[in-house]
Amino acid sequence: MSETIATHSIPRTVWALGFVSLFMDFSSEMVHSLLPIFLVGTLGISIITLGLIEGIAEATALIVKVFSGAISDYVGRLKGLLLVG
Repeated sequence: MSETIATHSIPRTVWALGFVSLFMDFSSEMVHSLLPIFLVGTLGISIITLGLIEGIAEATALIVKVFSGAISDYVGRLKGLLLVG
């Protein structure tokens, strides 16, 4: 006796958001890996200054993650926050 498995296609909006996320991650990783070379090699900043810039950027990202989670829980409407982000 054969059983049929119902397969549902993935909606186009999910595919679109997936590809947008993929390309944004890809471009971000490309820029993030080349930025220190550009800053030190082309602009001539010191390694200490580069470390300070990277540290501030990481700290800012971590702090924003904490508060954005609290804001999304408070607001409750994630679609608007998704569009703003």
